[in-house]
Amino acid sequence: MRVAMLSQVFAGDGAPERLREALRSTAGLGADLVVLPELPCDEWVPSSRDATDGDAERPGGPRHQLLATAAREARITLLGGAIVVDPDTGIRHNTALLFDEGGHLVHKYRKVHVPQEPGFFEQDHYEPGDEPPSPVGSLGMSIGLQICSDLNRPEGCHMLAALGAEVILAPRATEAATFDRWELVIRANAMTSCCYVLSVNRPTPERGVALGGPSIAVAPDGEVILRSEESLAVVDLESDRVEQARDQYPGYLATPASLYARGWRRAESPPP
Repeated sequence: MRVAMLSQVFAGDGAPERLREALRSTAGLGADLVVLPELPCDEWVPSSRDATDGDAERPGGPRHQLLATAAREARITLLGGAIVVDPDTGIRHNTALLFDEGGHLVHKYRKVHVPQEPGFFEQDHYEPGDEPPSPVGSLGMSIGLQICSDLNRPEGCHMLAALGAEVILAPRATEAATFDRWELVIRANAMTSCCYVLSVNRPTPERGVALGGPSIAVAPDGEVILRSEESLAVVDLESDRVEQARDQYPGYLATPASLYARGWRRAESPPP
């Protein structure tokens, strides 16, 4: 599977045409899948504690339609996202949205680990996700989704791997100064889950937040196969490499899911 990592944001005037043009640029590169950064159709609204109705949308809203149309016109699978309002509860979630080449929504995931600090007042804008991650078969490989801070709790990556994921895609919005620690945790997640882990970052400072720094792709054995601050970078992924990592240490170690589940149930009500 060939993946285009597109470190661009498509908000404001001219966003539809800029996205279409960016996806056209990937066509000549033979990409099967394009991955965008976290909340790619918005300015970085968590820079402020002020949430507005316009920052979010109901399922199938304008950001959804922008991404779906672009995927369909380019005939390419596309991972984007938006702040989506649950129509049953009215709760807002930071939601990754995966569209196939026909523009159909084939998978979604709600960010579980939501920061709250200067520049990242995310808890004022959306609530933590309420469903565990699960993979989806696409383009010949099984794909799982995480979003940014989820990578700092490796349970999600490990769960996806145990469910058969081979590739974990993680849109991101982080500061350039913190990239070294992000690279460390992304490599650890890849090596311990024996999955490819790809993370595309927002490219430049916004609204007083020093966003930026590389996008990164890590192989299932922990090798960094791409580290780039270019707006467009391409990487090739191979199922054989996943299988090799899972045949070697630590990949062949058992995943005692029922044992872990018992421990996490105890953690839900820890002793005082």
